[in-house]
Amino acid sequence: MTNDVKESFSCGAPPAPAALAAKVRTLAPSMTRSMQRVAEAVAGDPAGCAALTVTGLAELTGTSEATVVRTARLLGYPGYRDLRLALAGLAAQQQSGRAPAVTADIAVDDPIADVVAKLAYDEQQTLADTAAALDTVQLGAAVGALAGARRIDIYGVGASSLVGQDLAQKLLRIGLIAHAHTDPHLAVTNAVQLRSGDAAVAITHSGSTGDVIEPLRVAFDHGATTIAITGRPDGPISQYADHVLTTSTARESELRPAAMSSRTSQLLVVDCLFIGIAQRTYETAAPALSASYEALAHRHNPRTR
Repeated sequence: MTNDVKESFSCGAPPAPAALAAKVRTLAPSMTRSMQRVAEAVAGDPAGCAALTVTGLAELTGTSEATVVRTARLLGYPGYRDLRLALAGLAAQQQSGRAPAVTADIAVDDPIADVVAKLAYDEQQTLADTAAALDTVQLGAAVGALAGARRIDIYGVGASSLVGQDLAQKLLRIGLIAHAHTDPHLAVTNAVQLRSGDAAVAITHSGSTGDVIEPLRVAFDHGATTIAITGRPDGPISQYADHVLTTSTARESELRPAAMSSRTSQLLVVDCLFIGIAQRTYETAAPALSASYEALAHRHNPRTR
């Protein structure tokens, strides 16, 4: 992880206790193994860790005091004392009667009712984690850039391309010029035409998809405002993004690949962007949205034609 990324997570107000577990899940894949042990310990047993000194937590996790402090700062706390206070708050919330956790691991022989219950729980957790960890300052800046953009290009491949198409369709219905590009060659050739006053959005769960990074880099180099929606804020995509919106990184399983959980969190961020833009541009967005509904009304009720 670069120093810039580290600083981006340690600035601003510390995350609320409820956001701590989500932050751990989001950042753990990019941590060193020793930092992961600290993060997993505090997320797994907040009450126990809240009672430990920095030395005690270092001994418990087989790490050093410096590693504990670095982990606390990476999670968004000025120091270990602030992390302990958050752990105590989280422990109190958990002891207030929260429902027991449900495992989302799906087995080949699970009854379909269990599959529905596990998927529903995991989708809810993914959305909650994304909402808790989403940087609203970055979100607001992205909304402002998109609301005032002359033209918006959106890049994504695979499952992320479906999310990109959803964003483009939403923006078109409120009168903005937006195009979702799934062909990497067309994405780059279109990005070359972007300038200051334009915007580009890259959607990639891994943060390292070359076919998405390349057009965003070109857009960035040509002066467009760039936005990355990613589950890996420390990934290569971030070096070409003016604004980074982090999505939840839910656990993968054999029967539930990352594409499923990442799509859920990406769609939440897209909806947040859309509503924010519609609010900013309400005087033009509302009539445009009404016109689009009216234009399609006969398709929903052909007899009225």
